[in-house]
Amino acid sequence: MVLPFVLANNVAMAKTDQEVVQCDILVVGGGLAGSAAAYQALLAGKTVCLSEITDWVGGQISSQGTSALDERPTQRKLNFFPKGYQELTERLHNHYSRPNPGGCWVSTMCFLPSDGHKVLFEQLQDAAIKGKGQLKWFPATVIKDLEIKQTQGGKQIISAIAIQRSPAPGAPSLNSQPLSKTIKDAYTFKDSALFHKKIIKFVPSAKNQGLIAPWYVIEATETGELIALADLPYRLGAEPLSYLEPSSSSIEGDPYCLQGFTYTFAMERTAEPQVNPMPTFYPQYSPYYSYELKRLADFDFVFTYRRISNPNPGPETSFSGISYATPTPGDISMQNWTWGNDYRPGTSQDNLIYTREQLQADGQLKPSSWLGGLRVDTLGKAEENSLGYYYWLVEGTTDSQLGDGVKKPDPRHRFLKGLDSPMGTEHGLSKYPYIRESRHIIGRPYFGYEDGFRITEIDISRANYQQDYYREALGPDKYRHLLGFLSGLEGFKVLDGSLAADQVKQRSRSTIYPDSVGIGHYAIDLHPCLSISPPEAPGNREKAGERRGQGIAYPFQIPLRSIIPQKIDNLLISGKSIALSHIAAAAYRVHSFEWSSGIAAGETAIFSLEKNLLPYQLVENPLLNDPKLKELQLRLEKSGNPTAFPNTSVFNESWQDWK
Repeated sequence: MVLPFVLANNVAMAKTDQEVVQCDILVVGGGLAGSAAAYQALLAGKTVCLSEITDWVGGQISSQGTSALDERPTQRKLNFFPKGYQELTERLHNHYSRPNPGGCWVSTMCFLPSDGHKVLFEQLQDAAIKGKGQLKWFPATVIKDLEIKQTQGGKQIISAIAIQRSPAPGAPSLNSQPLSKTIKDAYTFKDSALFHKKIIKFVPSAKNQGLIAPWYVIEATETGELIALADLPYRLGAEPLSYLEPSSSSIEGDPYCLQGFTYTFAMERTAEPQVNPMPTFYPQYSPYYSYELKRLADFDFVFTYRRISNPNPGPETSFSGISYATPTPGDISMQNWTWGNDYRPGTSQDNLIYTREQLQADGQLKPSSWLGGLRVDTLGKAEENSLGYYYWLVEGTTDSQLGDGVKKPDPRHRFLKGLDSPMGTEHGLSKYPYIRESRHIIGRPYFGYEDGFRITEIDISRANYQQDYYREALGPDKYRHLLGFLSGLEGFKVLDGSLAADQVKQRSRSTIYPDSVGIGHYAIDLHPCLSISPPEAPGNREKAGERRGQGIAYPFQIPLRSIIPQKIDNLLISGKSIALSHIAAAAYRVHSFEWSSGIAAGETAIFSLEKNLLPYQLVENPLLNDPKLKELQLRLEKSGNPTAFPNTSVFNESWQDWK
């Protein structure tokens, strides 16, 4: 947050060419959540400003390179997704004229990241035409400052200052160097040897003046940048052990233990062996790499796991009970592997996303001093780790988890790089790393959530909490609260002690939210942080207890309370930064969830503008029975954006069938 006169002076000293741009809705972050929010607003005829740190929309399916849709079998079988997400998958099918162009076995749809951007951007353009909205697209743009003022009701964002970069005269393309080499420059006002900078001031549309909130800002960045920049209450990493988070690996909480992040890359199968030079830094990272488990220890199995192009399918084969077409020359695989190009820092010396205390110590919370909130050195090491993983795949013979002799080299591969490569970069790595866990807002206080609302582990997990571990780890009082929460109508008897916890049946469903505005379904899939620094240290191990919360989950919902932050009334949160706990976040992070959360934020912003109200007013009633809330939910449902899964209510016990 900045004072207007300080901001004006700093910008004036740095640049003289500024552009003022008006929006009904400013979406910051062009990933799947941000694109979905923009899509919904464009269909409603709104003027949308969409900014993105890279030059591609799509996030996971494009700039982050994870172009293999993570979905659960039951949801895919029923084809029960938000309408826009269904449209996206249909457009991808039509683009390739085949359902799974990569022939991967992890998903029903794997494709080239470059095509992910192209197809999704066309979808946004068509939405603008259909809805008579206006898309103002700002690629290679970051938010530097927010102007926040006190209004009659509460605080609101009244403007946002952005920096858009383009290649400086004689400089290489935007995507010539990896993020670690350019990120600080991207957040600096002054021109540099690499970039020409354009300063943009986003403001509300003039036609909305007089409304209680003349515009809405939607946070859709991958790391929750606006949350930190506005200095809102948020959490990072593992939460303290409690009856809400009974599988936590930390008694007191650990803000440095986030899930691993990944620089993906693409590699091509060739007919003949290639010369693959060993990177100078490879010995530093080689102690880390592994197939992880014996049942995964096969080169072709890993190659086809996320194969994104398979123009000439080979004969069917199988490994560990999974069938796939044998790789043939010309096949392209995208790599995203836990003991490979995942980078998993877990200490205060190397965590990627800075905590508030670290940001304060680094000076990034001072006016006009925001630099993205990430540890640049860790970005650089993750880039090296990923490049080293490619060399290990094609030439390596060691295995950190299975021992030497398991890993066999296969040099019949080429590392793909160049502006026309699948990742669209000269260096071959994804434009931005795949971020699995972000800053999470702490929602506003509600009944039962005095410290602020959040979705927790026990809201979605299918774990058996009547195991001895939980009784012993939590102690009698917390254990009684845990079983009471999961005991339905008998919960009050458990809490007051009139009914023994072990005498009740644990419910077989997730928490049902009366203010649900979206859906998601995925397993609690943790990519745990490592114990010591640096992550690639020989013999390093995952932090003890981090995988305890891992496992299958019930279909879940996105409550409106989870996307409304504290303090600022015209800011909505989408994507991975909604009010989640560390363990719940391991499920609330995949493609269709991001889209659903973006739709929820977008439709809430549209509804709030049209009804001249603030989002928190829809849920301030403790019983959450506001008639306008019901109207918003009905609008979502009628537009093809479900707020609940079929046959999932308190009146049935068939949720166990969801796979």
